[in-house]
Amino acid sequence: MTETITVPLNKLDVDPKNVRKTYSAEGIKELAATIRADGYRLLQNLIVRKGDKKGRYFVTAGGRRRAALLLLAEAGEIEKDFPVECKQREAEDATAISLTENLHEAMHPADQFEAFNALAQEGKAIADIAARFGTTETIVRKRLALARVSPVLLQTFRDEDMSFAQLSAFTVSDDHQRQVEVWSALPSWNRDVFSIRRALTEELVAATDKRVQFIGGLAAYEAAGGAVKRDLFDERNAGYVTDTVLLEKLVAEKLEAAAGTVRAEGWKWVESRTSMPEGLHSMERHYPEDVSLSEEDQTVLEAAQAEYDELAELIESGAADDQAEAKLEEVEKRIDALTARTEAYSPEALANGGAFVMLDYYGRLSIERGFVKPDDAEVTDEDEADEGLPSIAGEAKPAIPTVTHSAALIEDLTAHKTAALRTELANNPDVALVAVVHAMLLQVAYPYNSEQSALQLSITHERLKPSMKDAESCKGLTAFNDLSENYGQRLPGNPADLFDWLLEQPQDTLLSLLAFGAAHAVNAVEKKFTDRKKGIEQANQLGRALNVEMSEWFETTGDSYFKHVNRTTIELAVAEAKGREAGLSVKAAAKKTEAVIVAERLVAGSGWIPAPVQIAAADEVRSVEHETDIEDNEQFPEAAE
Repeated sequence: MTETITVPLNKLDVDPKNVRKTYSAEGIKELAATIRADGYRLLQNLIVRKGDKKGRYFVTAGGRRRAALLLLAEAGEIEKDFPVECKQREAEDATAISLTENLHEAMHPADQFEAFNALAQEGKAIADIAARFGTTETIVRKRLALARVSPVLLQTFRDEDMSFAQLSAFTVSDDHQRQVEVWSALPSWNRDVFSIRRALTEELVAATDKRVQFIGGLAAYEAAGGAVKRDLFDERNAGYVTDTVLLEKLVAEKLEAAAGTVRAEGWKWVESRTSMPEGLHSMERHYPEDVSLSEEDQTVLEAAQAEYDELAELIESGAADDQAEAKLEEVEKRIDALTARTEAYSPEALANGGAFVMLDYYGRLSIERGFVKPDDAEVTDEDEADEGLPSIAGEAKPAIPTVTHSAALIEDLTAHKTAALRTELANNPDVALVAVVHAMLLQVAYPYNSEQSALQLSITHERLKPSMKDAESCKGLTAFNDLSENYGQRLPGNPADLFDWLLEQPQDTLLSLLAFGAAHAVNAVEKKFTDRKKGIEQANQLGRALNVEMSEWFETTGDSYFKHVNRTTIELAVAEAKGREAGLSVKAAAKKTEAVIVAERLVAGSGWIPAPVQIAAADEVRSVEHETDIEDNEQFPEAAE
């Protein structure tokens, strides 16, 4: 029940349950002027409840009006006991009433955070809080997370010495002391969201880690009893693994299960690893040999292929029944099983070689067979004699469709790759230090090899905009420009003062500046004519060290990719991204413009990106380097010696 009463101004106190605790001094002055102009009348009554002392009242709603009246009283314009009309309400409704009123005007975010927290502590469910104030449960959870940040940092935010994004980054940790330590330790010019989050989670494993992806994501880890720390404000990451021992156990179990199947093939040895073993590409290796199918198996394979084509045509035309998709998958499995019989390892390879069961760069299971350990290596005269023999002259080979990219498109895509690498390197001083030292040593200790670094250190800074078809849409370029603005605000304005200023900086600051400077030199742009082929290839090694996920930096769309390639490449790209059936959908398009639209729709959200913008896996890069080394040695035999 609401009752209207009149209370002297000097009997009105601030309500501890009032969610607004921060007022703008300028705003109070403006409100006081408005009240003065209206004859010292309030357009809306204050909402009050009985105070702790007899005759006194708490102002539940209307704190700004009370503050404005007090300002007028201090100026002598009204009496200190100026009568104020108020509506009296019960104490249990105080927080909700205060929050409801303050939502009508610009309420300081920190006050709103604490208000939601107060309601939660009163026993209100998140769904009830969201419904009552017309917001979502996600917003309520985010507000509650912010309310758990250290009070010291919340006050820093109130004082406008910290941005909302910076405050949000601290929600990844519940350790108030650690939060304050991180804020104090980071230099003012390096207090970006990524640096804060990285400092708070350096002992945790991100959901994007390849080990987490391999076991089936955080859901599989949680199902095994693992605890997860989630960051509601990081849209790219679902959370962090806190029990690395359990994670490693789950990874080992899954790898060992796969290794058991490989052992059944009869190899001399099978090893499970979470990463590629060192020296893998220097090991001798056996490869499978072609095996002819029996007449019976060949007949079955041809029948299965015909059945597949028939089902695919029915599905494409819309004439297939509900079971057609399942039948197509079953037929495809039969074809794969029969095709697998066309290759086999020799008994000698099985007896002398082995296999590695490991994780690839993206966290997928990778099984590499046929490797021979140095102690088991046996090179026969016959093997040596067979090396380098040409294939049978005149033997006809069926034409195989291949992905083709124009030189201009490759330049565009690798420019996007370079922008992402620059941004990632600028945020990783440790890798930047290695990259810079590597580039410098190539110049001073290994003459004529400086081209083997992705960093163009002199320093040379390649402008990326001319190589891009749409520079404004490049996420990496935008992020790098933002970094440049942040660093530019910290550095001395006069270049003559820069050296002395650097002498006064701590090592962490210098390392961060080194990373920023080195990032400018990264160049993975592949132009039509270039003398930096090895340096461009080394950019992949740099990307792997930085754990760059290019799908986070580049999105494959019609404008960014499909409209710039031919129809065959569009079909192959979609088939690679979404499977053979999706490729057939593109093939059925009447015109290229239609094929581009279909391809964009099918690939959207898949994370697929074209090869030139990808960070190539180590084995792909090594094979290219090996071929290049052979060519170099043939051209300059004295260098090889």
